[in-house]
Amino acid sequence: MRLTDKSRIAVSHLWRKLCLLPTSRKVSFAAAGLSLIAFGAAGVAPLAPDAADLPVVTITEELALPDLSTQISALRNASTPFIVEERVRPGDSLWSLLNRMGVNDPGAANFIRKDAHARTLVSLRSGARLQASISPEGKLLSMQTLLDSPRNQNNATNLILEKTADGFSSKLTQVTLEPRVEMRSGEIRSSFFVATDMAQLPDTVTEQLLEIFAGDIDFAADLRKGDYFQVIYQSLWHGSEFVRSGRVLAAEFHYNGNHRQAIWFGTGEGRRGDYYDASGNALKKTFLKSPLPMSRITSGFAMRMHPVSGEWTQHKGIDFAAPEGTPIRATADGVIDFSGVQSGYGNVVIVKHGPVYSTLYAHMSRIGTGMRLGRRVAQGEVIGYVGSTGWSSGPHLHYEFRVNNEARDPGTITLPQTVALSAAELPHFRKRVANINHRFAMMAPNPVTLASR
Repeated sequence: MRLTDKSRIAVSHLWRKLCLLPTSRKVSFAAAGLSLIAFGAAGVAPLAPDAADLPVVTITEELALPDLSTQISALRNASTPFIVEERVRPGDSLWSLLNRMGVNDPGAANFIRKDAHARTLVSLRSGARLQASISPEGKLLSMQTLLDSPRNQNNATNLILEKTADGFSSKLTQVTLEPRVEMRSGEIRSSFFVATDMAQLPDTVTEQLLEIFAGDIDFAADLRKGDYFQVIYQSLWHGSEFVRSGRVLAAEFHYNGNHRQAIWFGTGEGRRGDYYDASGNALKKTFLKSPLPMSRITSGFAMRMHPVSGEWTQHKGIDFAAPEGTPIRATADGVIDFSGVQSGYGNVVIVKHGPVYSTLYAHMSRIGTGMRLGRRVAQGEVIGYVGSTGWSSGPHLHYEFRVNNEARDPGTITLPQTVALSAAELPHFRKRVANINHRFAMMAPNPVTLASR
């Protein structure tokens, strides 16, 4: 606030009087003086002009409109390519995929048919991603996609197609995939496969679980409603693109009062990694619990009425019911001792497992390719397919376990144990077990499970 000359004189006069007054009266006098000054200042302050009295000024300026036709023509002449990204859908052919991407290029299609590298585009898996650069006329300028390499856990192959002066070229480059850790858990409500679907477990991980626990769990007979599983596995990525599921790192099953655990551990001295239980014992058994991963036992090792002959006789094997064509696995490493037809057995394969043990697989619809006498087979290898040949009343597998060529009940035989980790390896393994159990604890469905560990 600015004071006028009269106000300044008044303030100066009041100040001289104030200095001559006693201290007790100075405060009240000063307050009165200040009020007077404020009133006087307000009274003489100039007022702002009324906006309604101000003149109105209108300014008009003409703006030139842009020449849109020139801009459109320039864009057309520039031939700027555009990038398109698509995923292969179930039932897609390469040609339907290219059409969906907007590619109209017979030269590119012809190159893909003939080029050794580019031909892999014709058989891309569902879900594979393609990225292409395309001209406004629909001509293919470049394309790339990641080809799966399941035999190499950490790498994949990138296929690149590029437009050249002479046509097209193709090349393959190796890319390193980024491993990430995934954790899933599921509860058995009707079947194991339904539970894995509910847990959104990839099929490749489900197949690994069947293989890992094949020596301990009969997935059709042992699992009941309320049992549950937990699994930790790798997923492999290229940037933001999921490529495939990797190895199961650890898994556990709680079923019918039992607790089975498998932990992947890579050992030293050039030995490959394998699965072990929490105590360091190798999980792989000398014999699988069942030659079929999912089946039910219809007849055990006992006396019974033969379904074809009607005679009361000793059943010297185990019958597993399964749909015709179901793959049959060798329950242990061995050498084929017989492959062919044997009267009541129909199509049959006998595998010798060293000098003492052998297994027999009968009533096959057909014997596996290459399963001839003397052929070495690995545990889990498919040796034939379920059928109903020979003396059979329906599709099933008749399985015999023999000791010195005599059929025995496999449930009553003590089999050789597999190798455990050495004392030098156990400290490193126990650290891994502690880390895995911490992860399992985070996924456990209730506190009771933790207390029972």
